[in-house]
Amino acid sequence: MNFPYQFFIAFRYFRSKKKHSGISINTFISIAGVALGVMTLLTVLSVMSGFHEDLQGKILGANAHVIVQNYEGKIKDYQSVRDRIDSLDGIVSSSPVIYGQVMLRSGSRAAGAVVRGIDPEIEKDTTDILNRLRTGHINSLKDSGVVPGIIIGRELLRNLGLFVGDEIEMISPIGELGPLGMIPKMKKFRITGYFEAGMYEYDSTLAFINLHVAQNFFGMHDGITAVEVKIDNPYRAQEVALKIENILSLPYIARDWMQMNRNLFSALKLEKIVMFIILTLIILVASFNIVSNLIMIVIEKAREISIMKAMGATSRGVMSIFMIHGLIIGITGTATGVFGGYILCELLKTYKFINLPADVYYLSYLPVKINYFDFIVVPAAAILISFLATLYPSWQAAKLDPVEPLRYE
Repeated sequence: MNFPYQFFIAFRYFRSKKKHSGISINTFISIAGVALGVMTLLTVLSVMSGFHEDLQGKILGANAHVIVQNYEGKIKDYQSVRDRIDSLDGIVSSSPVIYGQVMLRSGSRAAGAVVRGIDPEIEKDTTDILNRLRTGHINSLKDSGVVPGIIIGRELLRNLGLFVGDEIEMISPIGELGPLGMIPKMKKFRITGYFEAGMYEYDSTLAFINLHVAQNFFGMHDGITAVEVKIDNPYRAQEVALKIENILSLPYIARDWMQMNRNLFSALKLEKIVMFIILTLIILVASFNIVSNLIMIVIEKAREISIMKAMGATSRGVMSIFMIHGLIIGITGTATGVFGGYILCELLKTYKFINLPADVYYLSYLPVKINYFDFIVVPAAAILISFLATLYPSWQAAKLDPVEPLRYE
């Protein structure tokens, strides 16, 4: 099978005017522009996917998949509520919890915190955050003596300048009404351990105490604030939440983790789409290099084009030469960009050499997730743009009058 002459001529136009056989500088710039655009776009999309996955993992690690609450503010007979929830399909476990806003104080230092009153035996099967203890053990919360134990986040421990074993004072603004107004509740706790969730928001504001101690401290008696539910598939959380609401009915309400963090994940999704659109402009700019390069070749090769037409080459054949030439630039640049983007993503994923301020970005490093769908869509879009960039110069070459360039030969 004979190779079409258009390919031979298209490859021949890659050569520089000089005697050496290297490609021309204009062609090299065009290829580099496409490669840089593709590599940048793939790297940014992989970082955005990694940030989304990492943030989702840490949110699910610190929180239950579904939270069941009561409009009245307190769930009294929570054991029967748990039994009804556990009877549903897809439920892995459920646990009672008490949420409270408090201030933790040690000497002249103080910090606001969210305290969770939990049953240590049940909680470890519902959320994973206490499986990330750096020091101490979850069973230390079982002791509800005179000075009960408390487990706090690592950043909170640092901010208060404390160590494991030190005592800390918990203050609740909701206390008893005295002759001079509301008297805040205060109680001493001993720090028995600290955890590191890897997310600054949790590490700097979250603390855990025993469920019975929390009931006494917040005046809940035998009640709780909510029931945490873990399911077998986190992405079915919305469906399971609706089932829980149907089986419990009002005044109970069930909220899934996607609903509670909807604004955050919607912002991340929108940001990824916007970044895709903006960075695609880099490939569009590179496509103008392809256009200008092909136009220059058409001008330089006008005499050769005329000779080809005089020898019987059709306008379609001439047009295909420059379309093939432009597509080779686009495919070469795209392949180089995909390879470079993959290598850069693997380096970022393996060595984590870009550090981030955790209090600003929630994370201490730049996460990367290589999404193979992105590695299909982006190259396809780059090649399509490169193809479209070849149409006008190719059409100009095809309609060239063979008489004019040869008139004075």
